[in-house]
Amino acid sequence: MRLGLKLLTNTSVLAASLLISIPNAIAFTDIDNHWAKECISQMAPRKLVSGYPDGSFRPNATITRAEFAVLMLNAFPDAPVKRSGTTFKDVPTNFWAYSAVQEAYKRGFFSGYPGGLFQPNQQIPRVQAIGVLAGAKNFSIPANPDSTLRQYFEDAAQIPAYAKNAIASAAVNTLVVNYPNVKQLKPNQIATRGDVAALICRALFIYAVPPQYIAGVEVSPQEIRPLPGKLDTIPTFNSNSPELVETEGILLSTLPPEGKQVPSAHLNYAFNGRFDIFTHHIARAETAAQARPFYQGLILHNKTDKPVTVDVLQAVSYLGTPDAPFKTLPDMVDNSNGNVYSGPGSRTMSDVLRGVRQAIFPEKLVIQPGQSQILMNQPIPIERTPASNGRSTMMRLRSDGAVYVANLMMKAPQASNGTYRAPNLTEWQNLLDRGSLAEPRGPVPTPLDPPREPTVFGRVAGVSEGSQWQTQITDNPNIEHLSIPQPGKAFSYPLGTLHLITLSTGQVQSAPMLKRYSDTAYFAHSNYGVEYNLTLPLQNSTSQAQTVTVSVQTPLKDEWGNENLLFLNPRVEQVFFRGTVKVRYEDENGQTQTRYVHLVQRRGQRGEPLVTLNLPPGAQREVQVDFIYPPDSTPPQVLTVRTLGK
Repeated sequence: MRLGLKLLTNTSVLAASLLISIPNAIAFTDIDNHWAKECISQMAPRKLVSGYPDGSFRPNATITRAEFAVLMLNAFPDAPVKRSGTTFKDVPTNFWAYSAVQEAYKRGFFSGYPGGLFQPNQQIPRVQAIGVLAGAKNFSIPANPDSTLRQYFEDAAQIPAYAKNAIASAAVNTLVVNYPNVKQLKPNQIATRGDVAALICRALFIYAVPPQYIAGVEVSPQEIRPLPGKLDTIPTFNSNSPELVETEGILLSTLPPEGKQVPSAHLNYAFNGRFDIFTHHIARAETAAQARPFYQGLILHNKTDKPVTVDVLQAVSYLGTPDAPFKTLPDMVDNSNGNVYSGPGSRTMSDVLRGVRQAIFPEKLVIQPGQSQILMNQPIPIERTPASNGRSTMMRLRSDGAVYVANLMMKAPQASNGTYRAPNLTEWQNLLDRGSLAEPRGPVPTPLDPPREPTVFGRVAGVSEGSQWQTQITDNPNIEHLSIPQPGKAFSYPLGTLHLITLSTGQVQSAPMLKRYSDTAYFAHSNYGVEYNLTLPLQNSTSQAQTVTVSVQTPLKDEWGNENLLFLNPRVEQVFFRGTVKVRYEDENGQTQTRYVHLVQRRGQRGEPLVTLNLPPGAQREVQVDFIYPPDSTPPQVLTVRTLGK
């Protein structure tokens, strides 16, 4: 019987034949001085690895292909079956890991060797272990794998040709762990149990691998502080699930369920006073027959016995095509005129930040008792196929009475002459009364407590609480200034933190959900549509003049202490933030300057300074940074104050 591994399964054959674990033991006796100690310690209680009867883990021992198959099934128990099983000549039915090898093959984790062999007892080389994990993660392959590999590894030439695509994709996604030299992949060296533990930690977002051993990662010493303040309590009609819509139906309805054909599609929440509306949805057509446009309709309903007036304070809605196509932009561009954007979310939030209400929206609506009115009735057209198109919408409203809101999607009605037209109120009302939730439904979020890997946060559909995070950042609540860092030092405030991704602050900024569909997100992760207003009264408390920068950065999502942030080098192409930031500051002449800057930041990008100030000794100058989290962005970002070294 093999020792040191256990397959977590209900299959009796596997349970009877597999590997012994030490009873409830987490503190292995032989890992105290091992570089992957923290990772191994965190995997054990998750039952991803186990030890030997003598209490050891043996991190420097090797691992076979059959043993790695067991580990892969433990790490990815929900991986879908991709193909039928097969017969391997060297894995008989009485082999201890027969079932594990079959399951790993069916899920596409492993393939065999020529001649119908699996070689289950072969010690697995690092290149194979990394490649198997990269395949399980379904990473995209970089455009030029050979060039990518040369940027990451000094020994890239030793990587076998069959593995280059997988290793390049793993490196770009920070899965590769190299000890002791991060630039040495050692692809053909046999993987140790410690190596494999570290790789699985990276694959499952268990933030326990020392970052200096993660390929492509740079450690930046800078203090991380929780962001002062909190979200306000303004409710937001928050509709982002499903993002890709394929059928007519209800995207989100807060109407009462009584009298509705599908009661579960209605959340029974009335807005009264200030509230926001945020929606972001995509339509796609593969063939010309599917290109009949969807219409998106926002309907307001007054269930009271008095008229209700809804003031439309701001309202902006843009399509990806033709209004705001995604395009490549520099990292930082002046956007004083509001004509720089990439994607509908970027353009929509830029306009809202400037206080715009588009002419297609009314200034106010008066809704009679028991009646409904259309707030928005706009198409999501697709001009050619195959293609997709999306619409982002953001509104700020105020009502003088209770009002319910519904967001609906309908294929455009066809006129007798063959042209398409917008649905009328009666047609929208019929869909609202009789329709079910639009399809396809997204992945169901995993419970956040206790955490589960891999974590599925899910998309948002419901009423979230919070429209704005407004704060003045000072040394402490009793002081009216923020002391700049010492020369050569920096500190950062996370923006948009969410459960399990707090950059070691423990602060979760995600807006809570007041109402939600049961298969959608527990919180409004990413805070799309939330405005951040951050004031920094910077003071130079040193005896010398100092140069200070304020910037937005996009570090990696790693929980590795509150004194370091992790960035990427070489740069990757995954855009994690695209949107406009407003910066207001006092210049050296005491004059207030206001800039609108469009930022594009990629995963792990340090970012350029939004503003650079020269502060004499004792001087204080205020900097204000405002932005609205745009759709298609991935937090967290951080706001960083840095004093340049001499």
